[in-house]
Amino acid sequence: MAALNLSNSLIFFVFLFFFIINNISSINAKRYKFPKQKLTHLHFYFHDIVAGPNVTAVRVAEAPTTNSSNALFGLVAAADEPLTETPDRSSKLLGRAQGLYASTGQKETNLLMVFNFVFTEEKYNGSTVSVLGRNAVFDKVREMPIVGGTGVFRFARGYVLAKTYNFDLKTGNAVVEYNVYVLHY
Repeated sequence: MAALNLSNSLIFFVFLFFFIINNISSINAKRYKFPKQKLTHLHFYFHDIVAGPNVTAVRVAEAPTTNSSNALFGLVAAADEPLTETPDRSSKLLGRAQGLYASTGQKETNLLMVFNFVFTEEKYNGSTVSVLGRNAVFDKVREMPIVGGTGVFRFARGYVLAKTYNFDLKTGNAVVEYNVYVLHY
């Protein structure tokens, strides 16, 4: 008789456990229901100034062979680049691209881009979009993934398209046009 009561008690508590877990997860799913997702298109110019006055990117590490490599393999740079409305650096500042890039190609110039686009204007002020991906800098158009965001862009995902607008072979300075397609709540 005691074995039967123990068996019934065990079945009751297992049933009760699954009932509670099921109801808790249902309540949480309803409470945290996300609004409809939005697709936002952003357009700006990224100014990478590595030489001359007011540099925006500096070398922070390099391999012993970096300077003898045509692709600058092993170079790591920290950057705080202005994002502007037009290719003119003195045009309206929309935000900054803050992060790192590393030269990861041994034979061709490819960069690993780890950047937060930090917006400072209007409804996006204080919001960020995080980009992490490969940038084959000599391709006409490069696509990189958006892996997250904050503020207006919380739970962001999407992609960016980068296209070189101007590149100075002598200095290495560049202006890159960005089209950003971000899906967010």
